[in-house]
Amino acid sequence: MGAKDWMIFYADEHVPTVLRARPSLDRAATERLVTELFPRRAVTPIDDVTMLYGDPPDDEVYAAVWPGATVVCTGEVGLDRPSTLDRRFLEAGAGRTVYLHAMHSVVGWSCFALWEPGGQLRRSLSASPDDGVIEDIGEPLAFEKPFWAGEHPAIDPEEDDEDDPYPLPFDPMELGEEALASLFGFVYEGGPSNTETVDPDDIPLAAFKLTGRKRSWFGRRG
Repeated sequence: MGAKDWMIFYADEHVPTVLRARPSLDRAATERLVTELFPRRAVTPIDDVTMLYGDPPDDEVYAAVWPGATVVCTGEVGLDRPSTLDRRFLEAGAGRTVYLHAMHSVVGWSCFALWEPGGQLRRSLSASPDDGVIEDIGEPLAFEKPFWAGEHPAIDPEEDDEDDPYPLPFDPMELGEEALASLFGFVYEGGPSNTETVDPDDIPLAAFKLTGRKRSWFGRRG
């Protein structure tokens, strides 16, 4: 599997339902949000992209404000430990459900998190084959449970090396794709078990160049 993304969603409604409706993005609201999230940077609109490109470089941000949901793609949310997310990203979603998702196929790592509208962290999971479970906060979400139960092993148990066993009962990238399907209604590679998905290349995003002073952050997957 090969995919890379770092994104945060703010939702008033069920995100898959919003995206299946092919909503038009509100460009003025989108630029305003990006400007508010990056107050120390000059924000300049550039050519649109699509959700297929959920991993912008450090000096770019991709985003969309739709009726019922908002997404912001930025490397600043690609964190080993989602619970350490910069508070400004949570404050931007005050009163809404906030979802974070990131993954990096080169290292086989994925993470996701969910905050309730009141700001409480309900669930955070981050894992990779090299590091095992990096963060595990809250009860597993419904789509996770078959993975923890061993129904989607990364390696056939009969072929696993007894002297160097695979450290997890699932492939983090496969779980990351299932999280995309269940939470947002699209995937990058493979197929979800029980979700009708949309093509991420059919979801336009406004793109912005960031210049000027850069904020620092820690614990990010490069």
